[in-house]
Amino acid sequence: MTVASKPVRIAGCAGGNTDRWDSILSFAQDPSIDVIMGDWLSESNMASTAAVKAQALEAGEKGNDQPGPPAYAKEFLQCFEPAIPHLVRNKIKLVVNAGAADTPRLARDCQAILDQAGSPLRIAWVEGDDVTTVLKDQLTTGRYQPGPISIASQQAANIDPACVFAQCYLGGWGIAAALSQGADVVLCGRVSDASPVVGSAAWWHGWTPTDYDQLARALIAGHLIECSGYATGGNYAGFKDLLKQRKHINIGFPIAEVEADGEFTISKERDTGGCVTIPSLTSQLIYEIQGPFYLNSDVVADISGVSMEDVAPDVVRITGVRGLPPPPTTKVGITTRGGYQAEFHAFMTGLDIDEKCRWTEEQIRHAMGDDIHRFTELRFHRVGSPVLDTPCQDDATVLFRVFAQTRDPEILRADVPRGLYRWCMSTFLQSCPALTPTNDPRQASPKVYYNYITGLIPQKALRHQVHCMFGDRHVVPIDAPETTQVYGAQPSYDTKEPADLAAFGETVQAPLGRVACGRSGDKGADCNAGFFVQHDDEWEWLRTFLTCERIKQLLGPVEYTGNPIERFEIPGTRTVHFLLRSHLDRGFNSSSSVDVLGKNTGEFLRSRTVAVPRVFLLRHGK
Repeated sequence: MTVASKPVRIAGCAGGNTDRWDSILSFAQDPSIDVIMGDWLSESNMASTAAVKAQALEAGEKGNDQPGPPAYAKEFLQCFEPAIPHLVRNKIKLVVNAGAADTPRLARDCQAILDQAGSPLRIAWVEGDDVTTVLKDQLTTGRYQPGPISIASQQAANIDPACVFAQCYLGGWGIAAALSQGADVVLCGRVSDASPVVGSAAWWHGWTPTDYDQLARALIAGHLIECSGYATGGNYAGFKDLLKQRKHINIGFPIAEVEADGEFTISKERDTGGCVTIPSLTSQLIYEIQGPFYLNSDVVADISGVSMEDVAPDVVRITGVRGLPPPPTTKVGITTRGGYQAEFHAFMTGLDIDEKCRWTEEQIRHAMGDDIHRFTELRFHRVGSPVLDTPCQDDATVLFRVFAQTRDPEILRADVPRGLYRWCMSTFLQSCPALTPTNDPRQASPKVYYNYITGLIPQKALRHQVHCMFGDRHVVPIDAPETTQVYGAQPSYDTKEPADLAAFGETVQAPLGRVACGRSGDKGADCNAGFFVQHDDEWEWLRTFLTCERIKQLLGPVEYTGNPIERFEIPGTRTVHFLLRSHLDRGFNSSSSVDVLGKNTGEFLRSRTVAVPRVFLLRHGK
């Protein structure tokens, strides 16, 4: 490993497969950057690439060994190729999550591009995340529990053994080993989102597996930059300030500067829009977390004591992260065929929308008759509320949506009388006033959907190793952590020593978001939502006011699922965080909700009116 006294500068160039195509190129032209990391994976394309791989495995078991489409993030190649000469010139390392379900094939295809370009860059790829064989053996022998992979019994029952792919989340030590062997480009199939920063910093500074504080700080640095623009003004409740300053164009991507003791600052890409501020980074800190303990294969970071400080324009220093030993297990994501899905959309306008929705739903249900029981999921709902007496007709219009899932694709065919589209359209001339179907019925055609199920696997059961595609093409084994700690449920509590709400003076009914920023996201079927303020008196009010019971009230009878809600605080960032268990109807790939990623839940809660102290509203110019 390289032992260096100077900080390592790690740039975050991608948070998903559709992120900016030129971000590697931009950072590769900056000689101050040491490592570029990026994540081209999410639950969306992890499921789609896993489905491609599962279909290939299924075909192989039936004797068809012809190579199918690549099961990796193809968009990575579009970003990688233009940056190659600049990576060479500036001696910048590249570490990415892009292999998805077929990292060896991605490595071969990248090597072919380098060979064609005559580039000296050396590739290594990380193996060990594919645990499909382990799962299939477990399914074949009927051992859901106990077994190497722990899966909730109700989820295990939904696994289709004929079409399944299982992938676990690796840590950063494979990356550190690849870099220490001399790799310039490290390709991972599925390491945790922040692990490229952990592995790169551990290599650079020569850390050991028990340097928990250093590793934990790097883990949080990685968490802050893993979603690229989400740290620098994207998905940011304070976006109107950036809009006024015209900084919403070309939002720059983040850079973590990690020191030898793991302490770090966050800045951003030069000559770009966006911002790096305490609120923008707090938004990302609380995004897609579950509690004060941030678990990773290499370390657990306790973020309850985190604080932030502005040290220069667009430069923030983060302190207070404490490291703990890693857990003995790591997360497994299981993609399996769920069935078939289709939707029917129509528009309604103007008055009496509730009655129009009722009329339409009851007519369609009657048309379906006994066939309605052939659906595994059937949901009728409207999206939006009409604005009345508006000069714009679109503002007075809402979407009526029928969402259907089934194991029988025949009832989703558009060309048969006993199918979803015909049932919905058969009532068209009996409809409520002015019901108008969309002029593109393709969403009503069946598509395969996949269930994404999570479990746990012991780290000692993994075959974690690094393949070097240079020199003697040797393979480096990576040991599981020797020291681990079992973690139970995350701490959850309402505030201690609450303030007297009357002490804040007169209140006014106003949206919570007029005072509190926030962000929400998905953790499988769970939804996390955090809220924070910028002044000490607002913090005393927020931590007292925003209890679990209050969140239930704000969700209301329609949105509150009745499932548990967990809560904790980060006083150093004036944050209250909630985890809404099983709020998202199975998660992104099979959800019937329009909020499939949980991002809208926080904005919905911020839009709810509450009794806000008038003094706070005056401070914010409201």
